[in-house]
Amino acid sequence: MDQKGYRRGSFQSSTSDEDMLEIAGASLDFSMADDDPPLDREMGGFSSYNGGGMNGTSTMMDFLEEPLPGVGTYEDFNTIDWVREKSRDRDRHREITSRSKESTWALIHSVSDAFSGWLLMLLIGLLAGSLAGLIDISAHWMTDLKEGVCLAGFWFNHEHCCWKSNTTFTDRDKCPEWESWSQLILGHGEGAFAYILNYFMYVIWALLFSLLAVLLVKGFAPYACGSGIPEIKTILSGFIIRGYLGKWTLIIKTITLVLAVSSGLSLGKEGPLVHVACCCGNILCHLFTKYRKNEAKRREVLSAAAAAGVSVAFGAPIGGVLFSLEEVSYYFPLKTLWRSFFAALVAAFTLRSINPFGNSRLVLFYVEFHMPWHLLELVPFILLGIFGGLWGAFFIRSNIAWCRRRKTTKLGKYPVLEVFVVTAITAILAFPNEYTRMSTSELISELFNDCGILDSSKLCEYVNDFNSTKGDDLPDRAAGPGVYTAMWQLALALIMKVFITIFTFGMKVPSGLFIPSMAVGAIAGRLLGVAVEQLAYYHHDWAIFSGWCSQGADCITPGLYAMVGAAACLGGVTRMTVSLVVIMFELTGGLEYIVPLMAAAMTSKWVADAIGREGIYDAHIRLNGYPFLEAKEEFSHKTLAMDVMRPRRNDPPLTVITQDSMTVEDVETIINETTYSGYPVVVSRESQRLVGFVLRRDLIISIENARKKQDGIVSTSVIYFTDHSPPLPPSSPSMLKLRSILDLSPFTVTDQTPMEIVVDIFRKLGLRQCLVTHNGKLLGIITKKDVLKHIAQLANQDPDSILFN
Repeated sequence: MDQKGYRRGSFQSSTSDEDMLEIAGASLDFSMADDDPPLDREMGGFSSYNGGGMNGTSTMMDFLEEPLPGVGTYEDFNTIDWVREKSRDRDRHREITSRSKESTWALIHSVSDAFSGWLLMLLIGLLAGSLAGLIDISAHWMTDLKEGVCLAGFWFNHEHCCWKSNTTFTDRDKCPEWESWSQLILGHGEGAFAYILNYFMYVIWALLFSLLAVLLVKGFAPYACGSGIPEIKTILSGFIIRGYLGKWTLIIKTITLVLAVSSGLSLGKEGPLVHVACCCGNILCHLFTKYRKNEAKRREVLSAAAAAGVSVAFGAPIGGVLFSLEEVSYYFPLKTLWRSFFAALVAAFTLRSINPFGNSRLVLFYVEFHMPWHLLELVPFILLGIFGGLWGAFFIRSNIAWCRRRKTTKLGKYPVLEVFVVTAITAILAFPNEYTRMSTSELISELFNDCGILDSSKLCEYVNDFNSTKGDDLPDRAAGPGVYTAMWQLALALIMKVFITIFTFGMKVPSGLFIPSMAVGAIAGRLLGVAVEQLAYYHHDWAIFSGWCSQGADCITPGLYAMVGAAACLGGVTRMTVSLVVIMFELTGGLEYIVPLMAAAMTSKWVADAIGREGIYDAHIRLNGYPFLEAKEEFSHKTLAMDVMRPRRNDPPLTVITQDSMTVEDVETIINETTYSGYPVVVSRESQRLVGFVLRRDLIISIENARKKQDGIVSTSVIYFTDHSPPLPPSSPSMLKLRSILDLSPFTVTDQTPMEIVVDIFRKLGLRQCLVTHNGKLLGIITKKDVLKHIAQLANQDPDSILFN
C-alpha cells in the first residue's frame, strides 16, 4: 500500500490548547505520566462517529465494523466542546429511554442509569469524609510530635494522651504521660539547655516533615503542590489537565498535606482538601460509564466534589455548596445543586462519625457565643472589614510578584532548597512565641474562644474583682498581666504571619490559604476586641457606651471580633461573600452574628476590589496562563469579530479542507505542516462556502483506521464529506467518506458582530472556537485563546501570557 506522506506517530499534536493557530515557544514541564487513562480508549462507544468509505465502482463500504476508539475525545491541555458533550449525553439518554420500553432488563438499566449519579455522590461523600478524618487525626498527632511524645502510646497526640490522667484541670496539659523531648532525653524539662534542646527538636522535626513533603511531590506527583483551587476552576471551565485529578495525585497530596501542615508552615489544609475531594470524584467517575465517557457530565460531578471538600474542611455542608456555586464552578445546573448538597451532607456525616478531634465537632475551632452584639459595634466590625480588604490586596500583589519572580528566575529551579529555607525561618521564628508555635487551627480556636470561668489561657487572665457571676457570663474585667503579655505576643505573631505567608503560598508543597488568612484576621480582631473591651471597662460612662454597657455587664466579646476579623481577611483574599458568611455562621452555630459577618465581608470585598479586581485564585490563573474566561468580568469595549479573528491582514490564508476534492495525502500534509486543532471544511477554495468543521484528532484517527482496515485506501484516495461521492474516473482508488466526523453545525458569527456578543457566546456556551463569515463565505476563525489574548491586550497586559507558563 502506498503510504507516501504519512508517518505513523507524526500526527501527535503538540498544541497546548484549542488554538487553531501555530503556537511557538509554549514550554511546560508536563512530562509526568498520566494518572488516569487518557480516556481515548474509552470513548469509542458512540456509533455515530463511525467512518465510511467508497470504492471506485461506487459501492458503499463501512471501513470499520466497530466504533472508532478515540474519535470525539480530547488531547491533553485542550478545552472540551461543551455543546457537543451535552448533545452526546442527550442522545445517550434518549436511546436508553426508548430501549426501556422494549424489555425488563432495559428498564432496569434505565433505572440504574438514573440512580448512578446519586450513588456516585454517596461514594464521593464517604471517601472524602474518610480521607479528611485521616488527615485531621494524622496532622494533629504529627504537630504534637514536634514538642514531645506520649509514653502511654506514641500514637496518641498531647490531648488524647492526657485524657485519662489524674492531674487537675489547670494542669491538664502537664500530665506525666506526656513528656517533652528534653524530659525524655535529659530527664528534666527546666533550664536553658532543656529549652535549647526542645527548640532544636522542634526545628529538626519541622524540616524533616517539609523536606519529605517536597521530595514526595517532586518525585511522584508534581501536580500535588499548591492549593489546587485555581487549576480546579480551570478544569471545571472545560480545560483538560490529565493526571491533575488522578490516583497518584490523590495519594501523594493526602500524605504530603499531613506533612506540610505538621511542619508548622504558614499554610492550611482546607484548600487542598477541595483538590483531594475532586480527585476522589474524578477517580470514582471511572466506575460509571455515563461519567467516564462524557467530560461535561464529569465536571458536574467535580462541582459536587468541591462542595464535599469544603464541607469536610470547615464542617459547613451548606457553605460548601455555596462555595462551589460562587467560587469554583463554571456550569452549575439545578440538578448539580441537589447532588452537591447530598455529597456535602454525606461527607460531613462521615467526618462526624470519625470524630477526629474527640469533641463531636467537625473542626478544631468550632465556637459558640451567647452574648448579643450592639449596633455601635458595627463600627469596629467595619474597621476589621477595611483591614481585611487592605490585607487581601496587599497579599495578592506581594504573593503574585514573588511567584512571578520564582517562575522567571533561577529560584524556581530549586524547589527543595526554597522549602528548606522557608521552613527553617518559620520554625526558628515560631518557637519562641507560643501563639506561633501552636498549629494555626489551634491558634484560631484560642482566638475565637470566649473566656469562661475555667479558662487558663493567657488571653483570659483578667483581674477577677467580681463577687458573683450569672451562669457562664463573666462581666467585662480589667486586663491582667497575662492579657498584656498575650497582646504583645499576638502583635508579633500578626507581623510574622502577614509576611511569611506571602513566601509560603505557592511553594512546591500542598498549601491552603484559608487558615493563614483567617489567622491574620483573627489576631487583628482579637487585638481590637480586647482594646474595645478595655475601653468600655475603663470608660463605661462615655456617651457611646452609656445605656448598653454599664459597669459589671458583659457587653464586649473579643472572640466575636476575632471571628469577624477572620471572615474579613479571608474575604479580602478570596473575594468570597455569600459562601464565606454561611461558612462562618455554620462554624459558630449562631444566626444572630450574620449581620456583623456580612458587614465585614462586604466591606473587605469593596476595599480589596477598589485596589485590585482579582481574587487570589483568579490572579494565579492569570499568572499560570490558563485559558479561563472569567464569567464575572464585563466586556465593555467596542471591537468587532473581524478585529480579533485569524488570519489577520498580513497573515497566510486560513487553512481549510475542501468537501470532496482533496486526497488523503493532501490532508496528511496539512496535518503534518500545521498544529491547528481543527479545520473548517468548505465547498471549494474558490467559493469558500462553509460546510462544517472537523477536528484534527478525529481526522488522524479516522485516516489511520481506514488505512489499516479498509482495502484500497492509498495516498491518492479522495476524501469526501458529502452524502454522495463525487464523480471520478472508474480507475481511481477507493474513496474515503468522513462525513460522520464532520460537525455540520459549527457556531458562526458575521465579521460585523460586536466582540461583546462573541465573548458572551464563548462564556455561556463554553465554545472552543467560532467561525467568522461574510455573506455566507468563510473569512476566519476566533478561538477561546484569541478572545483571552484580546481581553489581555485591551487591559494593557501581555497577550502572550495566555500561553502556559
